Amino acid sequence: MGAANKSVVVLGCGDVGPVHEPIAPYSTLVRPTLATGDIRFGQCERLYSDRGALQVTGLRHSRLKPHMISVFTDCAFDVVSVAGNHAMDWGEEALLDTIASLQERGIKTVGAGRNLEEARRPAIIERNGLRVAFLAYCSVVNEGYAARRDRAGIAPLRVHTYYQPLEYQPGMPPKVVTILHEADLSAMVQDIAEARKMADAVVLSLHWGIHFIPRLIADYQPVAAAAAFKAGADVILGHHAHIPKAIGVHDGKVCFYSLSNFVFSTQARTPEQAADFARRSHGVTMDPDYPNLCFGTDAKRSLIAKAVLSREGARRVSFLPVLIDKQLRPEVLRAGDSRFDEAMRYMDWASEGFDHTFTVEGDEIVITGGQSAAARVMSH
Repeated sequence: MGAANKSVVVLGCGDVGPVHEPIAPYSTLVRPTLATGDIRFGQCERLYSDRGALQVTGLRHSRLKPHMISVFTDCAFDVVSVAGNHAMDWGEEALLDTIASLQERGIKTVGAGRNLEEARRPAIIERNGLRVAFLAYCSVVNEGYAARRDRAGIAPLRVHTYYQPLEYQPGMPPKVVTILHEADLSAMVQDIAEARKMADAVVLSLHWGIHFIPRLIADYQPVAAAAAFKAGADVILGHHAHIPKAIGVHDGKVCFYSLSNFVFSTQARTPEQAADFARRSHGVTMDPDYPNLCFGTDAKRSLIAKAVLSREGARRVSFLPVLIDKQLRPEVLRAGDSRFDEAMRYMDWASEGFDHTFTVEGDEIVITGGQSAAARVMSH
């Protein structure tokens, strides 16, 4: 195969970190699909360590037993983002243990490290004669979680939030204004440009956005996506929302605003906790069939991003609809299944207002720009 015809298939997955054992059964349904990719990417949502001290009240679930990290080898991930909002919940020791444990298993990590330089460093994977660079940043950053020149932490893409009154009437809900931290944005853009010089393609992971609430995208997100693509990123894989969010085409490049959960579980909420969650999340209610995936009725929806990358960028970007079953196993849906069609309709609804056209080709939904109306279904 000539250099111009070489390509690499990247499969991008959502949040990973089940808290219930046994671990191995979670990935049984999806392993054959993951095996079809040249490079598999996922988001690490937990810490795997016996060390550290809890930094934030009520987040004990974010640290798991070290052996439970086997979920990442079960899925045969090649590269993992550790730039999550829980990465420093147990301090530097637990974060660095997690990174070391992944790397000992042959899995590259991005988005966090012993210092800011390491957190911003790309992971470069060579397949089929092509070099693909991965970078990861987090916009959901607790105080003290960002890496510094001499301190461990995550690569930040921080955001300023302001509230503007929409009407003169007292008590009316304000408009929420989000503006990217200028220095963080500049650093990310610089990192992407530098990674582009070292690799044939760049994949960017962003842990960002508004969790749980369907369709809602923060103002800063399209701005960050546009800047990343201009700097040289070829595709963006978004995480954090725990439900699927919009897919948008920006100047011909595809941004997955949220891939949702992938292999994940949580502790069940009490009735009181569920009621409080609904109040805080604009009426999002629990799915009684999924007590251990308690982020609302859309938390069982998921997708795998598929990007065929070459030296010319992303030749083809698509997604595989996924439904998490009641045993919390992701199942890849196939064309002809009514659940496949329903998943595409949901993603079209979630992507309203963003440039996108969805076309069914085999068992994939190919993403192109040019239209943002109802999904166009074609069989090939």
